[in-house]
Amino acid sequence: MGLAATGSKELAYEVAKATAEEILACGINLMMGPCLDVLTNARNQPLGVRTFGDDPQEVSAYGIAFMKGYKDAGLATMGKHFPSYGSLEFLGSALDVPTITESLESLSLNALVPFRNAIVEGLDAMMVGGCAMSSAGLNVMHACLSEQVVNDLLRNDLQFDGVTISDCLEMEALSHNIGVGGGTVMAINAGCDIVLLCRSFQHQQEAIEGFKLGLENTMITKERLHTSLERVLTMKAKCTSWEQALNPPGIDLLSKLQPAHTTLSTKAYNSSITVVRDKNRLLPLTNIMEPEDELLLLTPLVKPLAASAASQALSEQASNGSPEPVLWERSASVMSGERVFRELGRSLARQRSGRVLHTSYTANGVRPQHENLINRASAIIIVTADANRNLYQHGFTKHVSMICNMQYSAGGEKREKPLIVLSVSSPYDFAMDQSIGTYVCTYDFTETALISLVKVLYGEFLPAGALPGTISQSQKLSQSKQHWLVEAFNEERDSSGLDNLIRSCVEGNTPGLHCELSGASSNSFLLRNPEVVESHFVVRNSSTQALYGFCSTYFFKPTGTGVIGAIFVDPGRRKLSIGHSLHNRAIRTLLQREGIKRFQLGSRLPSIYLGLPTGHGGERKRLRSWFANLGWNTALSRTVCSMVARNLSTWVPPEGMARSLQSAGADFDLVYGWDYASPVLDHIKTNNRQGLAAVYKMALSDPAACGIIRAKRPEDGAILGTVVLYNMQSQLAEYVPAMKDVGELAGGISSPVISPSVGEFSTLLQGLILLGIRQIKQQGCNVCVLDYMDGDGNFDGLSAMGFSVLHNFEEVSCDAATWTMVPPS
Repeated sequence: MGLAATGSKELAYEVAKATAEEILACGINLMMGPCLDVLTNARNQPLGVRTFGDDPQEVSAYGIAFMKGYKDAGLATMGKHFPSYGSLEFLGSALDVPTITESLESLSLNALVPFRNAIVEGLDAMMVGGCAMSSAGLNVMHACLSEQVVNDLLRNDLQFDGVTISDCLEMEALSHNIGVGGGTVMAINAGCDIVLLCRSFQHQQEAIEGFKLGLENTMITKERLHTSLERVLTMKAKCTSWEQALNPPGIDLLSKLQPAHTTLSTKAYNSSITVVRDKNRLLPLTNIMEPEDELLLLTPLVKPLAASAASQALSEQASNGSPEPVLWERSASVMSGERVFRELGRSLARQRSGRVLHTSYTANGVRPQHENLINRASAIIIVTADANRNLYQHGFTKHVSMICNMQYSAGGEKREKPLIVLSVSSPYDFAMDQSIGTYVCTYDFTETALISLVKVLYGEFLPAGALPGTISQSQKLSQSKQHWLVEAFNEERDSSGLDNLIRSCVEGNTPGLHCELSGASSNSFLLRNPEVVESHFVVRNSSTQALYGFCSTYFFKPTGTGVIGAIFVDPGRRKLSIGHSLHNRAIRTLLQREGIKRFQLGSRLPSIYLGLPTGHGGERKRLRSWFANLGWNTALSRTVCSMVARNLSTWVPPEGMARSLQSAGADFDLVYGWDYASPVLDHIKTNNRQGLAAVYKMALSDPAACGIIRAKRPEDGAILGTVVLYNMQSQLAEYVPAMKDVGELAGGISSPVISPSVGEFSTLLQGLILLGIRQIKQQGCNVCVLDYMDGDGNFDGLSAMGFSVLHNFEEVSCDAATWTMVPPS
């Protein structure tokens, strides 16, 4: 089911082929798969994630992809469990046979579709199930013992001429009601070519004795045996020979296959992780948790999967003479659960460098220990593994969900505590339960699956899996959004409307918008720079000309960077998908730019939003989550800020700072105009940040209102550092709204670039800024705006000069080649 969740039949084929190559290396030539059951009854269902889902066409397509992968590697293939285990009714105890109650007509339209299609595509063998069938005109105690099912339905109706294999005859109901010896004779006479007995040597002896007795009593004819022998030999000829069978490649081939197959496995798991719902935008966890917050992980006690390291550890423990086998079997369900999920807890803690609390839960329900941990944690993760068959998990999860919904803040306000439910087996646990707001599925709990899960939880990649089958269709319906008509910004038509929209955002105190937009106008977004391709978009009312939303994009040709410089919506029309529509159009446009290398949220030029605004409490988490859901990896961001120094009329340099500058080993000067462009532009190439070149070129082209302060090495005149100096008459000031917003005569210092070879970085930076303030003060300004500073830097020196942080941002960028959320055109 996990592979069906990837949506890629090609990937399913590759995984099946890789699996077959490894099995062949071990000398095995028959794969007892694919599983072709259509899962129409998910409750009390032993198949679980072994099926591809509940849609017959989808099960058919992925089943055939698997079958072809197996066959192309050289294995014989077997479909199971004919005529379908997907709709079994469990009527009572183990001695009661699970029953198919659907009519043949109903089966033909649904459950038999994948089997019929696989037969047409060349399926080698078919396993016939041991279930009962009860409907009008069809009463069968065990399908694999019934000539009506094996011979009439499978061979005559579906035209299957390959090998038929019985289900295991050791099932309690069959051995108790008929006996293994008699069942063997009945299976052969029904048309089975191979009879399966999986576990008990005693039962295998009993089957052979029954077979011999059937021959001696002529209940089984030699003609019947010859027919089966010919079918088996025909299948053997397709998949093996004595040379192959006696000389399996073994460890050497497995070692060669391992690197490529590990990569393929990781790709498949990464592609399968499915976020079914995230109503409150809790993912990635970095959106809702600070480093000091505690995360609580609650996991059930389950036996490990057979192929997991935890299972291997238990086996080794048993073989080393620890508890006797019977005791070990009895205690495994308790002992192994924590081992299976302990590494998940460790991975969560390692990834976030924060504290993760981890404890298990059982059928005893929510205990006082659980309640204490829930109250203490900032967010809770509950893991479920097949909760529909382990109902205590369902009850526990619902109880914890209720506790989380009833949390209150210190001020008495109701405040829902973040809860994430992870289903690591059947995705049906809470697929349709809308009360679980954030629900993620992995389809199994092997180590590789849990590694992929942790990466999704922390935003290292965007989960692309979708629930397979019909359930995903209802999921897609619930996630549908309005698609607004997005138009290109027309300066003549839309400038006035954009000014009004900016005013609405500022006056509406829209979190994350009003501070940065204050002082901006429609002109603030229009660069008119030949090296920058700009495309801006609006959602508008064509009748009233009012703008409902605006998005600006810039493509900086020298660096190949596509930037979303701003995106905002009328405060009265938020949560109507206007922002989604604008963002999708922006990304599609940037993807079409020739030479596009990376995307960036936040623009140095114009300097309105340097990134995602972060100085607004809970709004920071909401914004990060919103962009993360659109495909941005907000977990990998860079903090930047703008700063301000006021009251320059009374400002004096900090004591001792002038003397420390003399020890910086640099000469400082102030230059104007394009004559100085070449060495300055060569110097700023040492910093590959987007927009820097555009800022410096604008300053060099405007000598009346801008200058460049340089720090040079005395010996050879090489430039060690630069900043741009500008005033309110400069063209650059139009793109820094903070200059107007401060309300006084202001000057600006912008875009410091220090050579990477400089040892005294902070000293040189302080020197450039100190000289800039002196110049701005001499021009009669009372305020200095310092924009585009590293937000995680050491501000002690700048604070000493009188600067404080004005606006904080997180600059987010990603490689355009890895962008996966390409919206439909």
